[in-house]
Amino acid sequence: MRSMKQLVFILILTGLLGCTKEPALKVYSLDVPTVGTVHNSAYQSKSIKVIYPQSLKEQISQKMRFSYSSIDSGHYQNAQWSNTMSKLLQGTFIEVLEQSKLFKAVVSDTSTAKEDYRLESTIFTLNHSVRGTQSHAVMSIQFNLISVASGSIVQSKRFSYKEATPTTNAKGYVAATNRVVSKLSKDLVTWLQ
Repeated sequence: MRSMKQLVFILILTGLLGCTKEPALKVYSLDVPTVGTVHNSAYQSKSIKVIYPQSLKEQISQKMRFSYSSIDSGHYQNAQWSNTMSKLLQGTFIEVLEQSKLFKAVVSDTSTAKEDYRLESTIFTLNHSVRGTQSHAVMSIQFNLISVASGSIVQSKRFSYKEATPTTNAKGYVAATNRVVSKLSKDLVTWLQ
């Protein structure tokens, strides 16, 4: 009789545990910042192809990275980007350059169109850095503007940002990352002028 009660208890407990829900996966994206139109650009009659950003140090995926020191990192379990961060950044750069009117045409690297210039980028750092009570969205990215005709680098620049997060969770990281991308977009347009 006692084993029957234990069996019933275990079945009920298993049933209840099976009904509990895991926290829902939150999916975040980047806001495309607004940039002003550039008048009298040297590139206004030229086209540019925005190449998919590469990463040298770490894999860039849909997972949101955080770190508590320079040698350890992890990923949020219940939050992720809506696409790989490289794709989100590439799309943002294309939209920002189109808004700015710096170039006659802005296309992605999947386009078969011939371009005058290529914009290559390398991501060195992109994560949520938490050090004690300090919490920041950190990004370091280098751009190379390449002339397709000569194959040479016209100009190259590395941009680095560290933006405080309003909270130490994924939502705070996303808010700070959107501020970083807004600053980066404006700096990119200014640099290309």
